Amino acid sequence: MNVLIAGAGRLGAQIAQVLAAARNEVTLIDVDDDRLAELESRVPVRLVAGDACDPSLLEHSGALTADLVVATTGDDEDNLVISLLAKRKFSVQRVVARVNDSDNSWLFDERWGVDVAVPSATPLISLIEEATGATDTVALLRLSKAGVEVIETAITARSRTAGRLLGDVRLPEGTVVATIVREGQPTVPDPAVRLCPGDELLLVSHSATEQEIHAAFQ
Repeated sequence: MNVLIAGAGRLGAQIAQVLAAARNEVTLIDVDDDRLAELESRVPVRLVAGDACDPSLLEHSGALTADLVVATTGDDEDNLVISLLAKRKFSVQRVVARVNDSDNSWLFDERWGVDVAVPSATPLISLIEEATGATDTVALLRLSKAGVEVIETAITARSRTAGRLLGDVRLPEGTVVATIVREGQPTVPDPAVRLCPGDELLLVSHSATEQEIHAAFQ
């Protein structure tokens, strides 16, 4: 799946990390050069500097072949413009937009090219679930086109893996850690990273269950 994500803040970066780990082709766009430089070594996706409200930049970024566009900027007006361009100019099949101000929710519909509107407080897994059109009643995200599952788990003070190196944790077969979210920022899951209470882990697996993942860390 070819994915364009506009907005490289915490939410956009996390979505990019997860979808890239599930072997999708992901491009992340942001106007902030410093933010993109910060993410360059953290998120294995194509990074594009510029304003995603600019049709020529969207085209340069791959909007003509995108299967999914996700507008996650912190500005509702920008998210609406990006959505409208994606749907009307580039005929993107699925367009998802973040709603920052709930008072603006009524605008986020098909008139502005939005297929799915998601409140800013929506959990990451639920947002990606909505974005990809996948469904699961127990907060497991099945990326049907990638044939994998993404499972979320958290490290608490009581977790037996708290304080241990990630590389020392025995993972179920066919499972890799996609990202570690620490203090709101996605972190490269290097084996030398020491797990801390409060860490949120997103894991990609071809075969493990949610219970097996939790058992490995808790």
